[in-house]
Amino acid sequence: QVQLIESGGGLVQAGGSLRLSCAASEGTFRTYAMGWFRQAPGKEREFVAGITWSGSSTYYADSVKGRFTLSRDNTKNTMYLQMNTLKPEDTAVYYCAANRYGNSATMRKTDKYDYWGQGTQVTVSS
Repeated sequence: QVQLIESGGGLVQAGGSLRLSCAASEGTFRTYAMGWFRQAPGKEREFVAGITWSGSSTYYADSVKGRFTLSRDNTKNTMYLQMNTLKPEDTAVYYCAANRYGNSATMRKTDKYDYWGQGTQVTVSS
């Protein structure tokens, strides 16, 4: 069982920055692709960003490309999402997820992820 715990959410003004962290339980972290999803009120959960187990490839939703940066530190079993130039439309609950066989075909698909964190709230005021 892989356990994921998100942190770093909060309230910021438009144009500000936040860094989300996802700490994973010890074990197979280095072999899992990882991703971030978000869900705003009244909307479906959507893909935000993903990263392969080695960190060699990253994937971003068009809406966050150029503003968000995803990275991972396998020595610390932790993934980070640096969010810059935040906009009110970024407001959502952000979820960390682990994908055992993530690739370009499955990275963006919610139902392909095996484990999920509890979520952390990000609120961006105008």
